[in-house]
Amino acid sequence: MTQRRRIPRLIGSLLLVASAGVACGEASADTRTAAAEPEVRPLGRIVPVPASVAPGGEPYTLTRATRIGVDGTSPEPRAVGRYLAGLLRPATGFPLPVVDDAAAPGGIRLRLSPDDTALGDEGYRLTSGPDGVTLTAHEPAGLFRGVQTLRQQLPSAVERTTRQAGPWKIAGGTVTDSPRYAYRGAMLDVSRHFFTVDEVKRYIDQLALYKINTLHLHLSDDQGWRIAVDSWPRLTAHGGSTQVGGGPGGFYTKDQYEEIVRYAASRYQEVVPEIDMPGHTNAALASYAELNCDGVAPPLYTGIKVGFSSLCATKPVTYDFVDDVIREIAALTPGRYIHIGGDEARSTSHADYAAFMDRVQPIVARHGKTVIGWHQLTGATPAPGALVQYWGLDRTPAAEKDRVAEAARGGTGLILSPADRTYLDIKYTPDTPLGLTWAGTVEVQRSYDWDPATYLPGVPETAVRGVEAPLWTETLATPADLDVMAFPRLPGIAELGWSPASTHDWDTYKLRLAEQAPRFDALGIAYHRSPQVPWPAE
Repeated sequence: MTQRRRIPRLIGSLLLVASAGVACGEASADTRTAAAEPEVRPLGRIVPVPASVAPGGEPYTLTRATRIGVDGTSPEPRAVGRYLAGLLRPATGFPLPVVDDAAAPGGIRLRLSPDDTALGDEGYRLTSGPDGVTLTAHEPAGLFRGVQTLRQQLPSAVERTTRQAGPWKIAGGTVTDSPRYAYRGAMLDVSRHFFTVDEVKRYIDQLALYKINTLHLHLSDDQGWRIAVDSWPRLTAHGGSTQVGGGPGGFYTKDQYEEIVRYAASRYQEVVPEIDMPGHTNAALASYAELNCDGVAPPLYTGIKVGFSSLCATKPVTYDFVDDVIREIAALTPGRYIHIGGDEARSTSHADYAAFMDRVQPIVARHGKTVIGWHQLTGATPAPGALVQYWGLDRTPAAEKDRVAEAARGGTGLILSPADRTYLDIKYTPDTPLGLTWAGTVEVQRSYDWDPATYLPGVPETAVRGVEAPLWTETLATPADLDVMAFPRLPGIAELGWSPASTHDWDTYKLRLAEQAPRFDALGIAYHRSPQVPWPAE
């Protein structure tokens, strides 16, 4: 799908109402998108929708004289200030120096407030008016999330990398906001098709706009092994040499992986690396014959079938291998979790699967990490503190759902990723050029219109840690492919994770989503123009 330039139209709000100032701004050489947009976006009319919005007063106008003020000596708020300035400078042409708070009267001020504990780790308060904008948070992550609200309150042209026309106005009032769930994730499969460091960074930036805080990287599968392991070098030299369809594959060196981790951290996203096992392991089995029960290495695999591979659960060398891999990846990963997969292990007997998980989970703990596994982990015994990621369907057998619910009632936390709601690689409709249909089809309303708290019967609401949107890449080989399958479904899943349940309403959400179209265009995101959404006229 190629990007097409669109002329936005103003869509009335059913949810939030704010006054709109209409002062003229500074002119520029490029006025392609600003003309048809409102000069002042209604306060809070963004994605994800904020928890509390109190419109009022005149707007704030960003000008050449605006400074970004940061209080205190902590380096994190200053880094957020530099990030904000970097977002706004190309389109506005303004210098936007990042200075001490006292040197920014009438500007944009970023403040940490130790006393605002009610805001939590990621909450913020954004107050705007003609005399300035103040963004307050209890923690630096809250400042960063608030910056995403601030940028969405500006015209979409602010996202462009060339000089644009103003005015640059933020509606007056106060937004007070914090997330519903602590875990709001997106998964990128780099095993079926490999994506470069820069391509992953681009996806990280897209996730940041919608306040997603976890990047789950699926680093190994039948088709490719994508992370260097010094003690088992053939994993990448051989196992990383191909991908679906027989392309060249690729892998991340340790330095490259750490670069991704650092970049994600700069966007306040935690990286969760996944090494899927005991199934989905053909790339490893092809690299090392001793990992196979019969001692024979299979050929590399470039198809998309699942369930045929398995590490040999009865061999001691298997656990030496797992220990080495987990040890090296844990040393590179500052985050709390390592995902051990555990799904579709159809070539592993139930007894061997349970025994395997009983030995592997303590290895993860020994290297200082907490286990995440796909929900099939509940067929064994999840370790204390482990999280399970549910990817079942509406039609998943009740017995399987009951097993997950029983684990949740026993204290296991859940991440919800129902495939027929959140899998971004599933086709929108049967004629979608990309994607798969094993989970049916998932249009935009279906991906949004469900409640994580009540989705699985018998699961206590306190067991739900959050939501995640996986993006598998059997049919996706380019960043444009990722774009058109993730957008516009990803923002809605992000809203399910962030916004209060009381705000959940498809009829108002689809209007706010439609208003994201010129922002997608400005960011170069090729998206699916679902007929369920009243997009601006082309």
